[in-house]
Amino acid sequence: MKRVGILTSGGDCSGLNAVIASIVKTGLPLGYEFVGFIRGWEGVLSPIDARPLRAEDVRGISYLGGTILKTTNRGRFGGKMGAGGIRRIPADVLAEAKANLSSLEIDALIVIGGDGSLNAAMQLAELGVNIVGVPKTIDNDLSATDRTFGFATAVQVVVDAMDRVHTTAASHNRILVVETMGRHAGWIAMRGGLAGGADAILMPEFPFSIGALADFLRYRQEKYGSSIVVVAEGAKINQRMTSKDGGAQQELMLGGISNHLMMALEAAAPGEFEMRGTVLGHVQRGGTPTAADRVLAKAYGVEAMKAVQRGDFNRMVAYQNQGMTTVAIAEACGQLKVVTSNTFEYITARELGVFMH
Repeated sequence: MKRVGILTSGGDCSGLNAVIASIVKTGLPLGYEFVGFIRGWEGVLSPIDARPLRAEDVRGISYLGGTILKTTNRGRFGGKMGAGGIRRIPADVLAEAKANLSSLEIDALIVIGGDGSLNAAMQLAELGVNIVGVPKTIDNDLSATDRTFGFATAVQVVVDAMDRVHTTAASHNRILVVETMGRHAGWIAMRGGLAGGADAILMPEFPFSIGALADFLRYRQEKYGSSIVVVAEGAKINQRMTSKDGGAQQELMLGGISNHLMMALEAAAPGEFEMRGTVLGHVQRGGTPTAADRVLAKAYGVEAMKAVQRGDFNRMVAYQNQGMTTVAIAEACGQLKVVTSNTFEYITARELGVFMH
């Protein structure tokens, strides 16, 4: 009998439970037993917080949002510091984690997380712990994998919201600003905005001018009467805001970008636009996963268990070219995958006349 640990770390997203269930269902017939750590890495550290994962524990959970193992993006084991930055975890914390895993006779640890969680796992692997990573992020920004589970569900939330705000924008001749998640990569805004018929899509990758955006919206108001602007939370305005009396205001802060954007537009075009903002926030993370995310999450779980069986450690399972494979964790975390001007969604939106920068 071999014992495998499972943890979910970082922000929650739809599909986590499907991954957990698939790992356990794949491994039980092979003679493995499973230990789930509660609240991610915090459950590995002292005092250990863990639970057995049996067939009855994972039955019927794949359609549930969130994670039965709980999670946290804070704590003593954080391996991320900003966009692409890596924080070295203190040696005593790493040693404690390794010792605790050894005390539970954990032969391999499956870490389901984003770049921060996987960077932390990579540091633990350097001490000889057998790690298999599973990419988890609604932002779809992990390198070396074509798609991450949770992304499709988050995009669908954006599209559903846009289907509703289109009618109220048209009814009131308003500009509706829809704020999505995406601190360093604009995939959710890009895919959701394109699918939902946005007139402008603003992303972290493409700084934009308030003046140019105001001109674009002015044209649309005159011709169509309303507009929908989708803005990722990390979008950047490439100029300082200016107040109505001409005085300079501070640079826009990350977060609450929809309000900052409306303030900047009002300063650039006083009284011209009637605007309302909708911040989707954490509704993009929660709830039932879409069919696409359930299938992808299950495939990740199966491949993770197969990697353990093969002894394919210190690797991350990845979805590439319509199939599952494994890659070095370092390859997956080396840099963020971002939207570029060559991305087919970007090209499509540009050809359709969507304002992006």
